[in-house]
This record gives sequence, structure tokens and C-alpha cells, in this order.
Amino acid sequence: MDALIEKARVLQEALPYIREFHGDIFVIKYGGNAMVDPELRTSFARDVVLMKYVGLHPVVVHGGGPQIDETLKSLGVVSERLEGLRVTDEHTMEVVEMVLGGKLNQEIVSLIAGHGGRAIGLTGKDDGFIRATKVDKMQTKSGKWVDPGRVGAVTQVNPDIVRRLVNDGFIPVIAPVAVDAEGKSLNVNADTVAGKVAEALPARKFVLLTDIEGVRGKDGQVASSLSAAEIDELKKEGIIEGGMIPKVECALGALAGGVRKAHVIDGRVRHAVLLEIFTDEGIGTEITR
Repeated sequence: MDALIEKARVLQEALPYIREFHGDIFVIKYGGNAMVDPELRTSFARDVVLMKYVGLHPVVVHGGGPQIDETLKSLGVVSERLEGLRVTDEHTMEVVEMVLGGKLNQEIVSLIAGHGGRAIGLTGKDDGFIRATKVDKMQTKSGKWVDPGRVGAVTQVNPDIVRRLVNDGFIPVIAPVAVDAEGKSLNVNADTVAGKVAEALPARKFVLLTDIEGVRGKDGQVASSLSAAEIDELKKEGIIEGGMIPKVECALGALAGGVRKAHVIDGRVRHAVLLEIFTDEGIGTEITR
């Protein structure tokens, strides 16, 4: 009986948020441990299906770096990175497309479908909805400039196909492969793609699932909320550094483009998305303009 009472209480607390966000789009960057741990995968699928059932519209953009690394390793290919971006020659691009646009994308679609949702997989090549230009050169730590291969920088997102799928009752699942003016594939950072898609729609919220608790402030503790100005200050002081920089930058870009709020949350927590959206305290860091 106590367990039933607790469930009823949780539902009552969520109702105001369900009313407030009804009909809104939420772009969720899905990656890290949440993609590989079976229990967390199930938790994530149930979360997005529930969101759709109660009238919210989740749009999923997924990564897949570790899975690409594993496939390349099995083929005897050594993969290098520059500034967090994978050096992508033609052969590596084929593997990236196979893993992201094929295997992983369809696994996520099937996972959501297995929990009662209607999902459709996409890459940026579908209807050419994510356009990018090739990054011609990047600088190594030693100062040398090199060609990173089929690495892209997003120039345009046409969200029409995503909006149509959302309106037809589907949960779009997007792999971060873009297309250039000649129709060739480009490998783009998944966080960046997610932020650009959130901006183009525009989404009510942009949620980044990570393998850390959130963004830490000056006191070393996870900040429940940070403004764009506070993030700029933390970056200047070197408190926000390394792999967190591109995450907060894509979040700030989405906010500048019209997204109301961005969230960096711990994807290692079961039901992380629901806990961040439907509770007052949340579980990560909310980023505001």
C-alpha cells in the first residue's frame, strides 16, 4: 500500500509539469553509459515513450563514439582525434555510417518500439535535413595543421521532416551524419547536431545525457542552475574545461537560437530525463540565457 501511495504522490507532483509542457518538443542527446547499460537503456526507452503518451514530444539525437571505436579496432584501424573530433578518412566514414546510421540507430528505434512507442530512425542525409561543410584543417597540440578528413561543421538544419514525424505521433531518432553540397556524408559531433536540431525546431528544452553529475561551480559542487554569463566566467577561470566545454557551448548555442532551457544531466541515473523535467530539484544542471 505504501508503494502505491508513493506512486500516486509522484504522479500528482508531475501533473503541473505535464500541463505546462503539453505539446512542446524536447530534444534529448542520448549517449554515454545510458546507451550501453541494459537497465539504463530500458529506463531511457520507457521515459521517452511516457513523455509521448502524456503529450510531450521527445526527439532523440544519439552518439556512438565508443561503438565506432570498437568496430574500427576490430578492423585493425587506429582512430585519432583532434579537439574531440574523430579524424575521418573515407574508410572510417563508411564505418561511422554503418555504426551510427545503421546498427545503433535501428537498435534504439527497436528499443523504443519494444516499450510501446512509435519511432523512426533518420540521419541528416534523409531529405538532406542536416547540411554541413567539410572542415578543411584542424590544429594539433604541437601546432601542426592537418586535414581531418570527412569531418563536418553544420551550416543548416531544415526541421520540416522532424516536425512532420512528431506531428504524426512518431519519436524521431537521429544519427549525427550530415551531408555536404555534393551529397557526400560528413561526420559531425553528436552534441553539436543535437544543439542545432533543438535550435532549428525550436525545442522547449535541450537535454544532454552525460556520464557526469552535471556542471560544477566554483565551490566544486554540481550547480543546479547556471546562466550564460556564469558559464562564461567559469570557462575563463578554467573551472569548466576539457570535454565539458563543447557541451556547454552547444547548450548556449541552442539557447541563443531560441531554446528556452538546456540541461546537462547524469545519464547513469535511472529515469534521469523524467527526474530533471518533472521535479522541482532536478538531478543535474539547468542552463539558462
